[in-house]
Amino acid sequence: MQKAAPDPRAVREASLDELDRLGLPLPPPGFPLIWEPGDSIELRPTAEIEARAAVLHVVVARCFGMPTELAMSWLLGSHLVDLVTPPEWQFVIGAKGDHRSFVLHHDAVFALAWVLGLSRHLDPTAPPEDRLMSQMPDLPAEETYGHWRSRSLMSPRDPIEAAVLLDLYYCLDWAFQEAEQAGSPLPGEIDGNAIGQRRWALEWAIVLIGPYHDKPAEWEEVDLSI
Repeated sequence: MQKAAPDPRAVREASLDELDRLGLPLPPPGFPLIWEPGDSIELRPTAEIEARAAVLHVVVARCFGMPTELAMSWLLGSHLVDLVTPPEWQFVIGAKGDHRSFVLHHDAVFALAWVLGLSRHLDPTAPPEDRLMSQMPDLPAEETYGHWRSRSLMSPRDPIEAAVLLDLYYCLDWAFQEAEQAGSPLPGEIDGNAIGQRRWALEWAIVLIGPYHDKPAEWEEVDLSI
């Protein structure tokens, strides 16, 4: 459902207040807004978010010992192979790539689960909920993709709520990097890598519509450099 985006300046002020509360450095004046007044926002179709979360869940499972044959079989049986990116496919079939970077996708799964309404929070000071694994497909038990979708009560977040959290994570990503480079203490139990993964998922899941926005980026095309 497409909605009018909230006032970006008011949202940014709230994000900066939260950074200040957490004791994190604040971005410089002129730090870019994510959207402009008059823009609209919506979430990607629920089926797309479900599929991306499931693919990432399998990638993470491979990091923790899921056999190649089982991972490939599950993706094929779920008709998700076409949605696996080339780097993900190389890792799934041959463990090629940066193992650590794929492990970090656990936080991206957590963020997508939040967007789908499966996670209760996306607290930037706390790790993923312990219940996250039970909310995702039970791969060891060979639960099918269809069964997971049918048992999960997907209740996607309001696009405005998601966009407000995206702005916060956009600011948090900068602040965590600055704090880590300066050797300053972080406010909770997770680091900048986890923050970046959650931002990646939110950037991908939320569609911004307006004269200055391009078409939604593919997963590997999401720009986290700014």
